[in-house]
Amino acid sequence: MRTAVIVFPASNCDRDAAFALEKITGIAPEMVWHRETSLPKNIDFVVLPGGFSYGDYLRSGAIAARSPIVKDIVEKAGKGLAVAGFCNGFQILTEAGLLPGALMRNKGLKYVCRPQKLRITNKTSRFTKQYGAREEVIFPIAHHDGNYFADDTTLNMLEKEGRVVFKYTGNPNGSARDIAGICNREGNVFGMMPHPERAVDALHGGTDGIDLFKSILGTL
Repeated sequence: MRTAVIVFPASNCDRDAAFALEKITGIAPEMVWHRETSLPKNIDFVVLPGGFSYGDYLRSGAIAARSPIVKDIVEKAGKGLAVAGFCNGFQILTEAGLLPGALMRNKGLKYVCRPQKLRITNKTSRFTKQYGAREEVIFPIAHHDGNYFADDTTLNMLEKEGRVVFKYTGNPNGSARDIAGICNREGNVFGMMPHPERAVDALHGGTDGIDLFKSILGTL
């Protein structure tokens, strides 16, 4: 099984993502610079990490979404490649058109950084199957632009199709309908603002993220 983490200018969670993937698979992921035009061969799973790509200029994730490697990811995701984006990675996925909606400035206009309780709202997705009967998890959050927005038609569609995977318990940023994470219609592309990659080591505060990675890696 081969995994990859994309590295953009000002990514700061790429190492966290790499640690999580190696901890669970036993194999270090490929670290792919954003200027590359294609992924390494036979990659099974790609993570777009958190951070502040390009300093969040223009809109968070907007410039990174135009990077050469993202064009290849979009093409391969259309053929079934498993892709996950966390925090800034989620912003990049929306800006690239792989997921609907947009991430706006937090409602309180303040950066939020804390452990956050989430409800698992789709237990059968490729990213949550290993949670079994669990109803809630706690992941760290650390963002200034995590306020998920979409029009009512899109929100209704996401909920009707079971594409809302996680919701906040105690909304920290004003996200529409408490949405914390969503997937595409095919179920192979997933994005969320919280950081499961920072919740894989008890010494760092919790291990609730492990089953998320085991879920997707176990379906490859």
